[in-house]
Amino acid sequence: MMKFKLLLWMLTKMLQRAVKTNPKCAAFVKDKNVTFQIQTVSGEGRYFEVKNGKINSHAGKTKSPSFSFIFKTGSKGFTVLSAKDSINTFLTALRTQDIVITGNFVDVMWFQILVDFIQPHPKLSLTV
Repeated sequence: MMKFKLLLWMLTKMLQRAVKTNPKCAAFVKDKNVTFQIQTVSGEGRYFEVKNGKINSHAGKTKSPSFSFIFKTGSKGFTVLSAKDSINTFLTALRTQDIVITGNFVDVMWFQILVDFIQPHPKLSLTV
């Protein structure tokens, strides 16, 4: 469970850094106002607030998230969120119900785009 909690805290820091260092990311969150939850079935997790161009998170649960990612266990959440093959791992977790998504799916898709700002992208080679 501790690795899951640490990963969620790190996610906050990575998203905050992306907003500060990437003008496209800053523009992407500028006018967004959303609160979402990432947690386990047992209720361990964090909620994230995107408001006024800033991203913050808090331990625990929020009363009315726009959407929630609810993982079966902390270890399943850690495995899915830290996977190198994130798309296939995420889809497999959905299929096996290791993760359940509730709420506004438009905001879920927005979040998927947001997370892409913190993903490493291969650098283009300039060799001929």
